[in-house]
Amino acid sequence: MSYIQGYDPQTLREIVDVPQCRERLADLGDQRSLPALLERVWLLKVTGELDDALRVSEQSVRVARMGGPRKDLLRSRVLHATVLQCRGAYAAAIQELTTCAEEAEGQGWAALAAFAYQHRGKVYYDTDDFVNARADFKRALFLRQEAGAPEDELESTLVAIEAAERRRAGAPVAS
Repeated sequence: MSYIQGYDPQTLREIVDVPQCRERLADLGDQRSLPALLERVWLLKVTGELDDALRVSEQSVRVARMGGPRKDLLRSRVLHATVLQCRGAYAAAIQELTTCAEEAEGQGWAALAAFAYQHRGKVYYDTDDFVNARADFKRALFLRQEAGAPEDELESTLVAIEAAERRRAGAPVAS
């Protein structure tokens, strides 16, 4: 089930059904499996519970570091960086996402690298660095195409590229 109903054309943030997300959080409870922790991080982030999202994201990184495959650790770190972004810690988010993107790409994990580049592009977008945002979104699109990503992922990346191009050119972003 997808909780994402679309993306805000101004901020590129996910539009979600908050009550549905809170219901899912209640269903997850205090489960400590890595998939449950990662889902909780995202749900807490999109519902605006950033302190809890940060705490759970740090826990997910520790759990992944202790016993999961390298891919799981990278996913955890990318989600942690997105929480940092939402909290306004842009430099830390960019540094973490850069490291994750480079490692994933070096390992040949195109989908995971695309995930990191897409989110680093969003950090650049938040800081009004539309040139770097556009470059990251284009890199994410290429990697997603290479990985055979579903149409909705490609579409969200195309929307982000267009938004960055418009903002770079000084044009208003379509609503």
